[in-house]
Amino acid sequence: MTASPPALSKRLLVVAHAPSENTRRLLEAVLRGARQDGIEGVETRHQPPLEAGPEDVLAADAILLGTTENLGTMSGALKDFFDRSYYPCLERTQGLPYALWIRAGHDGTGTRRAVESIATGLRWRPARAPLICRGAFDEAFVGQCEELGGWMAAALDAGIL
Repeated sequence: MTASPPALSKRLLVVAHAPSENTRRLLEAVLRGARQDGIEGVETRHQPPLEAGPEDVLAADAILLGTTENLGTMSGALKDFFDRSYYPCLERTQGLPYALWIRAGHDGTGTRRAVESIATGLRWRPARAPLICRGAFDEAFVGQCEELGGWMAAALDAGIL
């Protein structure tokens, strides 16, 4: 008789808008980090914001949000996700740990403020400071995103979050 693999006990939801090749690379890096060897008890699931909904959030133990900076705020796709999920999640996800990464062509300030305002209203708990990938695309962003995904999944796996 063979031993069955350990049951996944925690769920990490990644809701990220990745409309370009470079933003897809950042998303892939986050997922690669979250799914790295050694993280045994976490199931990482990506849902694009236009497909994610309250049922996905309610099933999650933590959430990673990714967005582009669009006209000084979050992408319309991430805003749509929040519009559909806010009230169904409001009283049921308080304390949910989250982290955020932003691909910002400028400074990302307005985007950060907009997402944090909604997360504060939901009473979600920031797991760490947002990662803002500012200015022209830099290959270092890929490593930073991989580290963010790995950190979030490892913290969830270890029971820190």
